[in-house]
Amino acid sequence: MSAIGGGRSTGAGRGLGRPFAAQLASTGLANLGDGILGTLAPLLALSLTGSPLLISLLSAATWLPWLLFGIAAGVVIDRVDRRRAQVVALSARAAVLGLGGWLGASGGLTMTWLVLLVLAYGVTEVFADLGATSIVPDLVPADRLSAANGRVVGVQQVANSFLGAPLAGALVVLGAGVGFGTSAALAALAALVLAVGLRGRFRKDRGLLQDGRRGPLGEVREGLEFLFRHPALRPLVIAGSVLNFAFTGYFAVFVLWVVGPGSALGLTESQYPLLMLGFAAGAVLGSVLVEAVQRRVGELVTVNVSLFGSAALLLLPVVWPNPWVVGATLTVVGVVNTLGNVVTQSWRQRLVPGPLLGRVGGASRALGFGLMPLGALTGGLVAEQFGLAVTFVGAVLVCLLACGYLARALGNGADLPLSTADAEALA
Repeated sequence: MSAIGGGRSTGAGRGLGRPFAAQLASTGLANLGDGILGTLAPLLALSLTGSPLLISLLSAATWLPWLLFGIAAGVVIDRVDRRRAQVVALSARAAVLGLGGWLGASGGLTMTWLVLLVLAYGVTEVFADLGATSIVPDLVPADRLSAANGRVVGVQQVANSFLGAPLAGALVVLGAGVGFGTSAALAALAALVLAVGLRGRFRKDRGLLQDGRRGPLGEVREGLEFLFRHPALRPLVIAGSVLNFAFTGYFAVFVLWVVGPGSALGLTESQYPLLMLGFAAGAVLGSVLVEAVQRRVGELVTVNVSLFGSAALLLLPVVWPNPWVVGATLTVVGVVNTLGNVVTQSWRQRLVPGPLLGRVGGASRALGFGLMPLGALTGGLVAEQFGLAVTFVGAVLVCLLACGYLARALGNGADLPLSTADAEALA
């Protein structure tokens, strides 16, 4: 089946090119700032308040912009130059973080300001992330999308987990002003790399909408209709949203299973980040292996096996609560989960016409990310009423049901942009 909205066809061994390298470099710098802020903000919150409710507002502020602005941002991304949209969003992010640096250095940072800064940062993330995702098919050949998306995931994990988080721990000692200022400088540098290193016009010709409508509301409707009427995209979004809901509920209370003298594993607070690094390491490995794996076993098999496997593996920490076993399990989950996510992201980029990528991406993420705070709340409520083990097992069962629905909905892959080898194997 021919790909939709992809680039040129080329051999698998060909490089991804300088334009993609510039985009990837900008992504790495931006995500290094993400990693710093993601660790810095909670640490600063602990010095400002002891209220669990107020601290939880930071997590809500992180994801709320996707629910509120995801669809609208998609319309904007489809209307403007996607390179310029990223530059503007990253520049706005630098300004927001610069304000945080000034407040931190002057002693004016309060919990209210911290939540507002994270919320504003989240708004810039919506636009920058949608722009970055939508521009990839214009930078690489259609048959290298999985390789490109794998590199993006790998860079994101390294920058966020391996570099950003430890760097934030060092910067917080120097003060909030230095921490926010460093993140602001990284955002500004990411914008500069795109502005200078990525040349060309990346604005799609939208033309007339399918039924003659013009204007933002008509464009929103067109994106939603395309998403929910498509026989492959619809189950991908529904299953992905349910998986996000269940995974978030699982890991929202996972720390209670791992940390403390009365926990199942009995680890200390300082050991917990080391355990979770296994997941990040697995994600990096999966991002490197994805192109070779899908070429060997096929894209459809890669998605089904990886998603079922990542869900089922999460039972191991419950039935075998050993630190080494749990660490190894999280590493493997990171590998297989990334394999499935990269391939499904590549499917979306091939299935959705270029002029619709922003709107479809915004709508799908508004649903998928919007359910994550609800998943965290549900996980906490179930754990409080029935215990941690019930929460974990329940989350795994929900994941397996979602995977079964997706496998049945996709069937033999007839509605997917499968590779020639996949199509021949399934014929």
